[in-house]
Amino acid sequence: MTIVDLGEYGADFVANPYPYYARLRDSGPVHEVRLPNGEEIWLIVGHEEARAALADPRLSKSPATVGGTMLDERVIGPNLLVLDPPDHTRLRRLVAREFTARRVEGLRPRIQQITDGLLDAMLPAGHGDLVDALAFPLPIIVICELLGVPAADREAFRKWSNEVVAPTGVAAEESAIHELAAYLNELIEDKRCAGPTDDLLSALIRTRAEDDDRLSAAELRALAYLLLIAGHETTVNLISNGVRALLAHPGQLAALRADFGLLDGTIEEMLRYDGPVETGTVRFTAAPVPVGDTVIPAGEAVLVGIAAGDHDPDRYPSPDRFDIRRDTQGHLAFGHGIHYCLGAPLARLEARIALRSLLERCPDLALDASAGTLDWLPGMLMRGVRRLPVRW
Repeated sequence: MTIVDLGEYGADFVANPYPYYARLRDSGPVHEVRLPNGEEIWLIVGHEEARAALADPRLSKSPATVGGTMLDERVIGPNLLVLDPPDHTRLRRLVAREFTARRVEGLRPRIQQITDGLLDAMLPAGHGDLVDALAFPLPIIVICELLGVPAADREAFRKWSNEVVAPTGVAAEESAIHELAAYLNELIEDKRCAGPTDDLLSALIRTRAEDDDRLSAAELRALAYLLLIAGHETTVNLISNGVRALLAHPGQLAALRADFGLLDGTIEEMLRYDGPVETGTVRFTAAPVPVGDTVIPAGEAVLVGIAAGDHDPDRYPSPDRFDIRRDTQGHLAFGHGIHYCLGAPLARLEARIALRSLLERCPDLALDASAGTLDWLPGMLMRGVRRLPVRW
């Protein structure tokens, strides 16, 4: 099989990968590719094949399967994204005891209050960057308050987080992960000494299972890391990508403004059409894995194409059409199987509140055409822009 060099597609692939995924899919659901950073890996681009791969136990999340480790795993500790059962099962059970639907729903009034405050500060200017004004600060405030991170530390955390999910270089990424590990150690120790509080991180420090199992210091640090990173980066891009899609499709925007009963379906179509995660984090074949007519050998690294799968015409007719009334059941934006995103209910809640509040208070919201080209996040993990200039 010929290796497809994605780097040859240049900046156009980063800005709009969907036509390239479609061409790959036309010749099969899986391909060996060379990523823009030079790494060679298998990439799954078909919807049914991606869905099956996300739940296939032969596709391990642990780099130890191929004799390796991830940088963040070595420095911070093993988190849920690099663990398989039974370790994954145990940790997820302990987190799920505290990160409940009731806790998430209880955040609704506070999320609305934060959103209203951000819009109050944003609106007098008449134009600005939606990422900086709303899409970033809302989820970072929510997840930091949920975990008990002091407000004064949020800007530093933003810098570390941006470097982790869209690295600007190897040295910068390593530095960010080491600084974040040191910060989390201090934060956890402060909470141990402070006594009982009602934030999630304090609850995770205290939580015990029926058999008296509890989280170790390394596990706590790794969970805090994952919740902080995953708990806001995806929502930033869900909001900004979704608003960008609506503003580019005025008929769909008008339909939503006329009937906010379409809001839940709109959020799901945002997730499918141009969701925040382009590919899942890397998996490793613990045994040969057939995908279509191809068998991926054991010991190989694999990316599951979330964005590619959600644009498969065999699952979604006319997949490049943004349609807020579409049946989006089965989309892959939050994954599938045992690694399905734990924070999906929180992301949906934040997006619903942010989108409705923004549209109600900004009847003339539009993209700012004078702002020039969009600055896309590098890499193939997160899908989004660094800035979204708008006017209202």
